[in-house]
Formats: sequence, structure tokens, C-alpha cells
Amino acid sequence: MAIRKILTEPDPFLRQISHDIEKVDDEIRKLMDDMLETMYAAPGIGLAAIQIGLAKRVIVIDLSKEEEKKPLYFVNPKVIIKSKNNCTYEEGCLSVPGQFAEVDRPDECEVNYLDYYGQKKKLKAKGLLATCIQHEMDHLEGILFIDYLSKLKKNYIVKKLSKQKKALERIVV
Repeated sequence: MAIRKILTEPDPFLRQISHDIEKVDDEIRKLMDDMLETMYAAPGIGLAAIQIGLAKRVIVIDLSKEEEKKPLYFVNPKVIIKSKNNCTYEEGCLSVPGQFAEVDRPDECEVNYLDYYGQKKKLKAKGLLATCIQHEMDHLEGILFIDYLSKLKKNYIVKKLSKQKKALERIVV
């Protein structure tokens, strides 16, 4: 397993739409293992493949406590049902470091996907898990949580991240 570099906004690659996986094989399982290790190291609770520079419809999530890891693997996830009731969580994102905002999303969803071994699965998610799944699935469509904010707030965050990125890229001799 390897820790991969996480792309950050305003990287244009994050705005790409991810492609379906034809088959869950050893290469995809290695990708999911790397994604999980990267997510834990960051630390975060969810990660989409696009965030590490691969436009593949793969996400990993783990909402458990550190001592009792319970990772979830989703390949080609598709939401088939969303609740009409919303809930609000303060969201953050590994690709939008240090920024948080309240986002309304459906409080329940049902998703079809392939698991770590390529088996077809269906999951009914509520609360934080439903929010996390929807957040990560947005990444697969090139959407970030800041896209749900006002234009003013979004532009402020993107400008701030751009300045941080430029400061990190400077070379001092």
C-alpha cells in the first residue's frame, strides 16, 4: 500500500467526470487499498479516486473510530433513492483543506455498487453515512461541497486556497 498525493482545489482535474470500472481486479483493489491508506493518513473519513488523480468511479469511506476500522468500498456507485427530507452537516474535504461549511443533503439514500471483490451490493444509508456517500459521489461528477455555497463564499475559499498553494510551491534557496 502507498500514500498518494491528494489534489486540492483549484486543480482542474477535480472537475472531471469519473469513468465506470469495467472489472474489479487486483489493480482496482490495490487502488482502493492505497486510497484507504491515503485517507487515514490525511486524516479523513472519505476519499474518491479523482482526488488522487484517477478519474475512476471508486470511493472509500470509514466512519469508525481509529481503533476499530470498518472501511467501506464502493465501485461504480449509483444512488437509486434519495429521501425528500434533508439534514445539515458541517462538511470539510481533503481537497479543500482547512475549509468547512454547512451543507444540506438528503438525510437518507440507497445506493447500488460493487464491493471490494466485485460483488453487487445495495446499501441503505442514513445520517452521516448518507451525507458522506453523497459528498464522495459528488466528486465522481466533478462537484465539490463548496459548489453548494454562495458564489461569494465559494470564491473567497478558492482564492484563499490558491494563495496557500502558491506559497507552498515557492522554492526558497
